[in-house]
Amino acid sequence: MKIVIAPDSFKESLSAQQVCEAIACGIRQIHEDVEIETIPMADGGEGTVDALVAATGGTISHATVTGPTGAPVVARWGMLGGDHETAILEMASASGLALVPPPRRDPTLTTTYGTGELILAALEAGASRILIGIGGSATNDGGVGAAQAAGVRFYDQDGNLCASGMGGGGLSEVARIDLSTRDPRIGSTSIQVACDVDNPLCGPYGAAAIYGPQKGATPEQVRTLDTNLGHVADLMERDLGKKIRDWAGAGAAGGLGAGLVAFFDAEMQPGVQIVLEAVQFADRIQDADLIITGEGRIDRQSMMGKVIEGVGRAGKAAGVPVVALVGSIGEGAEATLEVLDSYHRITPAGTPIAEALARTPEALQSTAATVVQRHFGLH
Repeated sequence: MKIVIAPDSFKESLSAQQVCEAIACGIRQIHEDVEIETIPMADGGEGTVDALVAATGGTISHATVTGPTGAPVVARWGMLGGDHETAILEMASASGLALVPPPRRDPTLTTTYGTGELILAALEAGASRILIGIGGSATNDGGVGAAQAAGVRFYDQDGNLCASGMGGGGLSEVARIDLSTRDPRIGSTSIQVACDVDNPLCGPYGAAAIYGPQKGATPEQVRTLDTNLGHVADLMERDLGKKIRDWAGAGAAGGLGAGLVAFFDAEMQPGVQIVLEAVQFADRIQDADLIITGEGRIDRQSMMGKVIEGVGRAGKAAGVPVVALVGSIGEGAEATLEVLDSYHRITPAGTPIAEALARTPEALQSTAATVVQRHFGLH
């Protein structure tokens, strides 16, 4: 009997790896001889580096880069095990909102320059393929800062170079984009962007309008940022032949989605699909008898490119039953039964949040033991 454990992290409680360990411990309590394979999962957001490194036996590295406000920060990134040529990055590690204290949040000034430096660090380490998750940004610069770090030149109307590390408020100064000085290694590197939103670059559902306020933008700044992104989109089309203003996901991470496609020739994909492919999930579940996945909360959003949906669909395609262990159950959770055999809350409804978080490891263990007993008819 083989059980594959493939959960997301339980936010504010356990990493995906720790969730795997707790579930495995629970299973061992009732069946010591079962074969267990743990595959920590993520959907491209926070925790993706740790999940993929753990799932593939890779390595973690650190690089000092320019943070979103211009001060240096130490960013984490990983090299996957196996080929040792695939790097996994999280833009939040270099340009994330968590790196900026609330009083200093201003997307007219913050830059993705450090994300570009992180890409260069991966290239220096020998990466020929880069996977990059772009959730949790503090920025709204359309990826211009990252491109500047990689050698792309932006000129103003007088033919002068625009300031390095430009923020979203300065994009109106750009009059021409020159890719000829971009780091030549980028042209021979496969870059895939893990994205779990479908916002276009501009407009009422674009990067500035939807995400600008949470990054500190005032209503007036939102209008300025949206106009500036529209201006850069026009230049992307004119100078680079990239018409991506209305692409789904172009507005992700303050327009970094569009910038990575336009300036780095990247390909955008749903984050969970990138992770599933990177860990060779389909191959690893072929001989499984059961898959256990999970996340902190299950609701209708779980069917919008999250780990539960991705793992559930993969299991269904392979004919392997999939069950989910979850911290809480929200509205629309029943939609997940399209891909799951069942889902199970690990703590009773009404349990105070602080208590539920503290009990997560033991609750996962006991629920996993009960679910496996029932599924296989063990006593």
